[in-house]
Amino acid sequence: MWWWAEVRRDALRFTVPLTAALAAALATAGGCGFRLAGSEPLPPVMSKPYLVLQDSYTDFSRAFERRLLDSGASLQTSSVSASATIEVTRDEVQRRVLSVSARNIPTEYELTYSVTIGVRTAEKELLAPQTLSLTRDYSFDENALLAKEHEEDVLRMQMARELAAIASRRLASLKSP
Repeated sequence: MWWWAEVRRDALRFTVPLTAALAAALATAGGCGFRLAGSEPLPPVMSKPYLVLQDSYTDFSRAFERRLLDSGASLQTSSVSASATIEVTRDEVQRRVLSVSARNIPTEYELTYSVTIGVRTAEKELLAPQTLSLTRDYSFDENALLAKEHEEDVLRMQMARELAAIASRRLASLKSP
């Protein structure tokens, strides 16, 4: 058992300097403006937005609202008290067949998730309506129907989160009027 005490003492000798070096590196990274991905601060004009959605229960709508709240926005219930109005005029998912088997059964699908977003204040339009779109394809096997339906749901949710991230980066780059 004497060797165990030696190992623990050696480990402690290397752990303390390593911990101090890690703490110093984190303090330095924070001082240089380093931010985690997805934590872009919103400009003051986006601090109290009013969000207009076609359907508030879509994957994109929920991911976008969560993104806005995580960025420090305080969502307003009316456009009167809002600093800006964010309009999502299009939020749709389309699926099309890419390839079929010799028996005319689909073997590959393509999912396209598209949203159109615009931002305006009482005085002017800050962001003209822009369509953001992502496309993914996946294979299909009729023998694994439930698994492939689940794969499609997962792809759709991932695409919605990616589109919400893209939209929030666009909002973070807006200038005040």
